[in-house]
Amino acid sequence: MPIDPYILLLLGTVGLAALLPARGAAADVASGASTAAIAFLFFLYGARLSTREALDGLKHWRLHVTVLACTFVIFPVLGLAARGLVPVFLTDPLYQGLLFLTLVPSTIQSSIAFTSIARGNVPAAICAGSFSSLVGIVVTPLLAAALLGSTGGGFSTDSLVEIVLQLLVPFVAGQLLRRWIGGFVARHKKVLGYVDRGSILLVVYTAFSEGMVQGIWHQVSPVRLAGLLVVEAVLLAVMLALTWYGARALRFDREDRIAIQFAGSKKSLASGLPMASVLFGAHASLAVLPLMLFHQMQLMVCAVIAKRRARDPESPADNAPATAAASRTAVDAAPRSR
Repeated sequence: MPIDPYILLLLGTVGLAALLPARGAAADVASGASTAAIAFLFFLYGARLSTREALDGLKHWRLHVTVLACTFVIFPVLGLAARGLVPVFLTDPLYQGLLFLTLVPSTIQSSIAFTSIARGNVPAAICAGSFSSLVGIVVTPLLAAALLGSTGGGFSTDSLVEIVLQLLVPFVAGQLLRRWIGGFVARHKKVLGYVDRGSILLVVYTAFSEGMVQGIWHQVSPVRLAGLLVVEAVLLAVMLALTWYGARALRFDREDRIAIQFAGSKKSLASGLPMASVLFGAHASLAVLPLMLFHQMQLMVCAVIAKRRARDPESPADNAPATAAASRTAVDAAPRSR
């Protein structure tokens, strides 16, 4: 099963922060650079998202509502249910990170890639991931305010305002300027991708440096990490099953079910890390640890599932909803005899 090279870079950044954490004036510089990098990151997100594609994708509204419900309703409900695992499997800080994981939006790139490999509805996956990221800029902080409250590292109205100024305003600015810079962003997609990832690495370094200075890593033991991995494996398995069989119950065809499964069962590291740095402050390192582990786990498991879906022949049950709908349409369209 694949190991994402970027995860190795993230782990290397965590190691660097553990050995050489930013302190004093260096910490202030790193914090300011991290804030600027996050704003620029969401500015690029806004510049990349095609408004026309987003509006066209609204035509398949049932699929998008299903994905959004999985991401921002079912996931958080399961996160709240995990409260019962404290303190047997999880410490309270790790649970807060797990709950935050359930609040962040879905991924875009990996959902598209796995949907394509599995021969699913790729345009739907593109729109579903884009909608989830856009909605998450507003919904994730609101859910964090409601479910995490003051336990989430000091979340307050000021944190919500900071989220708006640091994430939403740059995103809107990118959308407004897309008419003039969209072509440049598209032509230099690969180079700007390195900027994206570099920004996230800077956020991780800053967050984990603060954690080292605060000494919060003494709260985590190997046994607790093992418990966290077990809980996340169960969470992922439940969401993969719900998105696949739930989509069948809602009478989606096979291609749509594939898109729903891969878009509705994932959580975005790229969106979650910047939000955590704003919401949790010095406690962000523990808050993002569950998200980093879940991100790698979902890539490994979904890569296997996507390859199996690509090899499996389409069964009549997979296409039953579409076949039934087509039959009803043909009957309705046929001339009626007297």
